Amino acid sequence: MSASEPTTTFDLTAPQFVAHEGGKVEVRATKPLRDEDDLSLLYTPGVADVCLAIEQDPALSRAYTARNNTVAVVTDGTAVLGLGDIGPLAAMPVMEGKAVLFKHFGGVDAIPVCLESGSVDELVDAIARMAPSFGGINLEDISAPRCFDLERKLRERLEIPVFHDDQHGTAIVVLAGLINACRVLDRQMASLSVVVSGAGAAGVAVTQLLQLAGVTDVVVCDSRGIIGKHRNDLVAHKEMLAATTNVSGKTGTIGDALKGADVYIGVSGGNVPEEQIAAMAEGPMIFALANPTPEVHPDIARKYASIVATGRSDFPNQINNVLAFPGIFRGALDAGGVQISEEMKLAAARAIADLVEDPTPECIVPPVFQEGVADAVAAAVAAHAG
Repeated sequence: MSASEPTTTFDLTAPQFVAHEGGKVEVRATKPLRDEDDLSLLYTPGVADVCLAIEQDPALSRAYTARNNTVAVVTDGTAVLGLGDIGPLAAMPVMEGKAVLFKHFGGVDAIPVCLESGSVDELVDAIARMAPSFGGINLEDISAPRCFDLERKLRERLEIPVFHDDQHGTAIVVLAGLINACRVLDRQMASLSVVVSGAGAAGVAVTQLLQLAGVTDVVVCDSRGIIGKHRNDLVAHKEMLAATTNVSGKTGTIGDALKGADVYIGVSGGNVPEEQIAAMAEGPMIFALANPTPEVHPDIARKYASIVATGRSDFPNQINNVLAFPGIFRGALDAGGVQISEEMKLAAARAIADLVEDPTPECIVPPVFQEGVADAVAAAVAAHAG
């Protein structure tokens, strides 16, 4: 076997490979091409008038092209969920899957765009240059801390919605679950002490959205322990967390942070020992969201917690981004392709929570396939687009 020939230990006849064979997306025409008359309308010469009208008024591109219903799902493959830095080619099946979810749940056409990685400015320039083809940009699986600057710079440069789902989709669904957990337990958001394990993309966004929703006591932990002003080893986004969280000045490990805490939100992987969970406040809420292995196994968590959520579909209370991003983009596109604001994110979380008419410890978010989720989120987002 030559050095260039790949080796594999995978069974390419297994169901997961058969399901992906040939890819999961395709392009279909929305207008019939039956004869010469259709050809003259859809292409030359009829297309010329449409092109010239858009040249005079670029806003017409939303009405006379597919742009207003098309989102680019963009990655460089540097932080693929559960797999890490696997590169753009290996990330393509995930991006195709995301496109399937966009279409199924939100009626939004999504095009996977897997780019070679580079500096933040190189990625910004590449994405911005192709942006005229799209009504929105969904950033996906891009490593932290690069993802923060990338999203910020794209939002500054583009007039269409730019949304990093690993950050904000996660945060929105976590907040929705916490809203209903508070309803079940008759608790107030402002009274909660929350520990967020993970200071990457999801951890930062979860922390910020919870604070906007009224949580005042948040402690964030990274692999070295509690983040606070006592730390002198922090990169920029962690310095921001140090300045805005840990108001009581805690130090030490995540075990120290969890003592007496009401809520644990895990978005980092790893394992939290049972004795640390046992040291939390009575009847805590545990959101152990790492996939496929939660930071706290639900069987352990239920020994102590009033409410347990995971990122998995085989346990109750799955915190799944698909509850958020199709409706977020549907609403932003329907509102004219506006940027997605913090108010829209809060509104989306509340809309998701309200879809559970009678929340219980085993049901704090709607099931992924519940009818009307994307429609409700879209309506809430569009209503806050002014």
